[in-house]
Amino acid sequence: MSTPEIPMSRRRALKLTLAAGGAASVATPLLAALGQSDQSNRLSAIDAHSHIWTREIDRFPLAAGITLDDLKPASFTAEELLKTARPAGVDRVVLIGHTVYHGFDNSYLIDAAERYPKTFRIVGMLDDEQPGVSRSMEQLLKKGVTGFRITPWKRGSDKWLTGPGMSAMWKTAAETRQAMCCLIDPKNISQVDAMCRNHPETPVVIDHFARIGTDGVIRDADVKRLCQLAAHEQVWVKVSAFYALGKKEPPYTDLIPMIGKLFEAFGPQRLMWASDSPYQLGPGHTYSASIDLIRDGLDFLTSGDREWLLRKTAEKVYYFV
Repeated sequence: MSTPEIPMSRRRALKLTLAAGGAASVATPLLAALGQSDQSNRLSAIDAHSHIWTREIDRFPLAAGITLDDLKPASFTAEELLKTARPAGVDRVVLIGHTVYHGFDNSYLIDAAERYPKTFRIVGMLDDEQPGVSRSMEQLLKKGVTGFRITPWKRGSDKWLTGPGMSAMWKTAAETRQAMCCLIDPKNISQVDAMCRNHPETPVVIDHFARIGTDGVIRDADVKRLCQLAAHEQVWVKVSAFYALGKKEPPYTDLIPMIGKLFEAFGPQRLMWASDSPYQLGPGHTYSASIDLIRDGLDFLTSGDREWLLRKTAEKVYYFV
């Protein structure tokens, strides 16, 4: 698979947009600021990244040391997620394992996918230090787990991709097509790059722009490193978690230059929008404000591009079973 060519006229429009700092790119700034979209402009969308949890801890236990008082918000069930997403034109969601609350227990996500089999797919958690990871991956695929979240925070930033279990996961994923979904910081991009070189057939998804801009500063050097991952044909990037990046203020126009550079590097077919709910629903932010940036706010996108970012990319990566 190769990155689709962007017509030259669109490249020029994109460069003009980036040169202007992105401010002119919001087609409907007042609507975006209010968290509202033009209903006629909506298409059926997939949210490629949302967490859920429940207070039914008798059925779905929390991780060791976590209590109900730690849940913030106190509840965000599958039904509460759908109630939030559907008014914004989102009818499918990729559920993400949340090790903070549930450790490596995927049972609540699997329960949700069993109850809504056409709606949900799962990016689960799997402890690569336990035996039999390849077999576990294959068994979980049958339950709608089409990706696995991996992070450097369990073992430390210098060792997280080492070890026989992690190597087995990457090798197995090349066969099962379950994406290795990397929650990383910019300093970890080079490590992912090295793994992609060693496992060129393994699908890899970078969550939340590799968290570029969490400190309020979007550094060109970090964006450039992320864009260089486009050289690996099996790497995708989530355009997501707007509430946590840059100025952290809707309508998030300060993120447009970074999105534009990723668009140039990866093309629309390797970018996917996601909300990162329920965290996108915090004070001053709304679900609609997140999707509106993609749906209404990037004038260098064609309608076909928006369809890839809002549905077709996530569908290809996660909804293959």
